Amino acid sequence: MSGTDEEVAAAVRRLTGRRVERVRAVSGAVAEAGLDDGRPVMAKRGTGPDAVRAEAAGLRWLADAGTVRVPAVLGLDGEWLVTERVDSGPPGVAAALRFGRDLAALHGAGAPAFGAPPPGGPREAYIGLAPMRNSPAGAWPEWYAAERVLPYLRSAVDRGTLGAAEGRVVERVCARLPELAGPAEPPARLHGDLWNGNVLWGTDGHAWLIDPAAHGGHRETDLAMLDLFGCPHLDAVLEGYQERAPLADGWPGRVPLHQLFPLLVHVVLFGRAYAGRTMAAARAALDG
Repeated sequence: MSGTDEEVAAAVRRLTGRRVERVRAVSGAVAEAGLDDGRPVMAKRGTGPDAVRAEAAGLRWLADAGTVRVPAVLGLDGEWLVTERVDSGPPGVAAALRFGRDLAALHGAGAPAFGAPPPGGPREAYIGLAPMRNSPAGAWPEWYAAERVLPYLRSAVDRGTLGAAEGRVVERVCARLPELAGPAEPPARLHGDLWNGNVLWGTDGHAWLIDPAAHGGHRETDLAMLDLFGCPHLDAVLEGYQERAPLADGWPGRVPLHQLFPLLVHVVLFGRAYAGRTMAAARAALDG
C-alpha cells in the first residue's frame, strides 16, 4: 500500500474494528477498502470542519424515513466517514419509477423547519466543497433568499466571478420570491445535493442516494437539481413522483428558480464557466 492507502486502511481499521486487505482510490477524498470479512466499504475524508458529522447525520436522517435507500454509516471521527459500498449498474425505467415514488415519500417524511439540519447535524455544513449554513426559518421564500441564494451571490460578486449588473438580476429574483415561489408547502426532507452523480442505480433494482447535503427545504429543489445536469429516465422518475405526491400547478416554470441555488454554488466553486447558465436561470425565474 502507498502512504495514502495506509492512511485509508488505518482509518477504516480504527472505525470498523476490522483488518483491511486492500484499498483502491476512487477520487482524491474517497477510497474503497476491502475488509477481512469480505465486505467492501467506502472511506471518505472530510473536506472541512464538521463535514463528516454533517454527512453522517444526513445519511442517517434520510435512512430514518425508510424510503429511498442510502448506505449505512459504519463509523466516523472528525476526519473520516466509513459507509457500506453500493453495487451499482445501469439505470432502468422500473427503477426510475420506483425512485420517483420513494423520493416523494422521503420528502413527505418532512422536517421541523425550512433550513433545519438533520438531528445531530451541525448548523455549519457543506454542499460539496462549499460551506452551507442550516439555519431554521419559518417561510420558504425568505429563507431561500437569505440562506441559499444571497450568500453565494455575494461571494461570486465579491470575487468578480459575476458582475454587479448580473448580481442585480439575481437580487430582483430574491425580491420577488414571495410571488414566484408558488403555493406554500410544508418543509420537506431533502437530500439537498441531488444531482445525477449522487444517485447510484443499485443492482438490487433500487436507486441509492449518497453524499447528501440534507436539510429541510422545498421538495421542488431536489427535483430541479435532478434536472440540472441530466438524470437517466427523468421522465419516469417524475411520473413515479407524481403518482405518489402530485406537484403543485406551475411547477415546471419554477425549475429555474430552484436551480439558481446549485448554479450559484457552481459559480463560487468553479468560476465564470457557470455564469451564463446562472443568469439564464435567473431571467427564466423572473419570467415565470
